Amino acid sequence: MPSKKFMSAVTAFAVLFSSCTNLSDKKAEQTAAHTVPSYVLQSNIYEVNVRQYTPEGTFKAFEANLPRLKEMGAEILWFMPITPISKADRKGVLGSYYAVADYTAVNPEFGTMDDWKSLVNKAHELGFKVITDWVANHTGADNRWIQSNPDFFVKKADGTLAFAFDWSDTRDLNFWNPVLHDSMINAMKFWLTETKIDGFRCDVAMEVPRSFWQKCIAELKTVKPDIFMLAEGDVAWLHDAGFHASYGWDGFAKMKKVAKGEASPKVLDTVLRHLDETYNPNYIKMYFTSNHDENSWNKADYETMPGEIHAPFAVLSQTWKNTLPLIYSGQEEPFLDSISFFYKDTITFGKYQRAAFYKTLLALRKSTPALAVDAAYTKLQSSNDEAVFAYTREKGGKKVLVIFNLSNKPQTTKLQGAIAGETQNIFANKHEHLTDGQDFTLAPWGYLVYSY
Repeated sequence: MPSKKFMSAVTAFAVLFSSCTNLSDKKAEQTAAHTVPSYVLQSNIYEVNVRQYTPEGTFKAFEANLPRLKEMGAEILWFMPITPISKADRKGVLGSYYAVADYTAVNPEFGTMDDWKSLVNKAHELGFKVITDWVANHTGADNRWIQSNPDFFVKKADGTLAFAFDWSDTRDLNFWNPVLHDSMINAMKFWLTETKIDGFRCDVAMEVPRSFWQKCIAELKTVKPDIFMLAEGDVAWLHDAGFHASYGWDGFAKMKKVAKGEASPKVLDTVLRHLDETYNPNYIKMYFTSNHDENSWNKADYETMPGEIHAPFAVLSQTWKNTLPLIYSGQEEPFLDSISFFYKDTITFGKYQRAAFYKTLLALRKSTPALAVDAAYTKLQSSNDEAVFAYTREKGGKKVLVIFNLSNKPQTTKLQGAIAGETQNIFANKHEHLTDGQDFTLAPWGYLVYSY
């Protein structure tokens, strides 16, 4: 049986051929696919790890944190998978959230369906949007579809069910089967209609065929026209298939190189150059300094960007071109340890040492159109681009200037470009008059943010 990757390639070729024969229709399709919900443009995402967020690890226990997160400025709450976890071939004691046993039920570890609906309602009352993780690529090893619809799954030559990579607790789904498409889409509609969520973060989205996502997202929009769709993936076709945002993996990889002293800030320009050359102009990238994968497996951000090094990259993720920034559970503390995937490993909260820092950033992003996803971005040359990285964002007569010293030595620099004006130094909380060609002095890993 052809692989899903082969199917994706065939589908991609067909779409490419079609686009060559009717380019105007293709452009119209892209425009329609990228109608971004207005609430996303100046928003942010906060990733919730329910199991590890409280000692209880339940929906009800998490509810108590909603006012605090609202005060900090979080807006879109992304909940890691809330569906039941398969017991067959389970990893660790509690298993992976991404080994789904039932697509239309909640994990009893977290509470009941009524508990989930209550949490969504309370979040909505406070002004949050709610999205959940959706695992379309594979199921758990004892998902109920294995018995009811065995033809939904990829089989190996010996007749056993296949799984990808080292994900031995999962089973791959067979997207050659059109009935699977309908069943998957109906399951997603269930969460929209029954629990009133606002969208999905789709796990390993680039491993699922483009043709499925095009059909799926179009159908989901008939249920919820302002649905928000986030893809875990870093390829352009995800946006053409209808996703509003995708992961900024390349940007994060380059940030880590700069943080380690392995590359100068100039490498960050290559990230945007690639995106501008290969993505449609309406792309949105979710940038971050940590997420559940990077924290659990790669020690982000407490080793990848330790101590004072974290702050400038957090500012970058919040203010860069076409960004929709992410904060992961515990980063506002900060919780400086890996959070287990397969065991109970409660995050310790209490001091919230970074909460004020994030609140300042999130408030600025919300208050000025200059940091909206669609605001103009202009890179500024400095007198030392081996250490200094600077740019402006502009929209609606508003402007933000951001300057970084991405090195471990103090820097004094001048910027080339029009920066003169009356500004508010955001982190110093004071008015400053800037002049073209003036000197800026920055401490190691220092940053300056000015709002005009």
